Amino acid sequence: MLFNRETDYAVRVLKNLSTDRPTSISSFVEGEFISEAIAYKLSRKLDKAGIIYGVRGSSGGYVLSRPLTEITLYDVHQAIEPHSLVCECLKQDVSCLLNTDRDTCALRTELLRIQENINTDLKKHSLGELFDAK
Repeated sequence: MLFNRETDYAVRVLKNLSTDRPTSISSFVEGEFISEAIAYKLSRKLDKAGIIYGVRGSSGGYVLSRPLTEITLYDVHQAIEPHSLVCECLKQDVSCLLNTDRDTCALRTELLRIQENINTDLKKHSLGELFDAK
């Protein structure tokens, strides 16, 4: 599992939002080196995941649904790349001839352990902690 560029950009979008007032995408994209089109696309994904929400009107924009101290890299990764795993064989709908009820694939077992460790690590620290740790 590699974070794609969208996940990196989504973290940057979140860093620029607050919980108390709407922030327009156009107010920060240039400083973060993100195109407005990409930022809006990511904002829709983050909104769908319940991490942010949009506010309409002349002073509208996006607002965090909860503080950065309650949002982890895991949350962002799941919002942007929900089906990303270290190996295709870990997906629910993938059947592997080497992994059956009778025989368990040793490689799949190890990859599953690695995936679980990655997920645990991504959940360890909030974005608030990461941004404060400059």
